[in-house]
Amino acid sequence: MSAKRKKRTQKPMAFQALNYKILGVGVLLIVIGFTIMRLENEVYGFISLYISPVVIMAGYVVVALAILKRPATALNNKSDRATTKN
Repeated sequence: MSAKRKKRTQKPMAFQALNYKILGVGVLLIVIGFTIMRLENEVYGFISLYISPVVIMAGYVVVALAILKRPATALNNKSDRATTKN
């Protein structure tokens, strides 16, 4: 029965530890932005209109960068394969 089982191969993880750290910082910025918006409790306050949206947008940009960042080893392997073909 064990001979019929397929051999499991481990796939590389999509994110590395650095990606998760950057992602955590981005989520923390988003939470801080919404929290300071709520703490002022005014619709036309300075923090609600100017500071908080900038912090929230920075958080979203950091999250996007964390998702798009590739591990350095994948880039090195790709360049190594390109040089060996030539």
